[in-house]
Amino acid sequence: MNRNETKENNDIICGRNPVMEALRSGRAIDSLLIAKGELSGSVKMIIALAKEKNIPIKEIDRKKFDLMTNHASHQGVAVIAAIKDYSSIDDIFALAESRGEKPFIIMLDEIEDPHNLGAIIRTAECAGAHGVIIPKRRAAGLSGIVAKSSAGAYEYIPVARVTNLASTIDELKDRGCWIYGADMDGQTYCENDLKGAAALIIGSEGKGLGKLLREKCDVILSLPMTGRINSLNASVAAGILMYEFTRQRLDIKAK
Repeated sequence: MNRNETKENNDIICGRNPVMEALRSGRAIDSLLIAKGELSGSVKMIIALAKEKNIPIKEIDRKKFDLMTNHASHQGVAVIAAIKDYSSIDDIFALAESRGEKPFIIMLDEIEDPHNLGAIIRTAECAGAHGVIIPKRRAAGLSGIVAKSSAGAYEYIPVARVTNLASTIDELKDRGCWIYGADMDGQTYCENDLKGAAALIIGSEGKGLGKLLREKCDVILSLPMTGRINSLNASVAAGILMYEFTRQRLDIKAK
């Protein structure tokens, strides 16, 4: 492989020229990767362009960088490209309107495991949600792993990526959504009326729902935990809660 050849492996583009062109093209980019200590030549220009486009920048240990790029001629630079363009909040509301339904939106607070993200996108699509919202930083993006984990569901549901989840919550409230957070010490999830326009926030795998986002929620929903383990995998918890929304919205009653 020559110095300027694009090396794509699980949506990673390597090399200074290919990375620069990917940034300039307007292609959806999840993050810019820089090998530690690599700041010579055009790398500074690449970093400046990424900052201008508000693309997260991650400094990676060189050995890990080599493994991530399959030992390509990366020249200390790579980008993780999204598998498709991200949607907007307007796209999500437009989908709900086209179906004649009240918006049902899933928000994810720093879900970093791409397998979890893919599983949640898959369930969200199956449960009839109109979109998924993820943050730009400290979170998994639309990578190849997410594509596989979602079983292709990412093609059928809008995924929006926002800079600030807290301000996005304010926007959703202004547009008529009731905000539900999934966390401990809340109301039992099946004892609430979930039929209206709604956004459900799922917290991160390790820390759960962030304090600021929890404070912005209208209702905190909890799952009863009767075993010795006091938490569920994020995608499992999300699935249970999403289908309670769906059950109520479809007016399905237990016999």
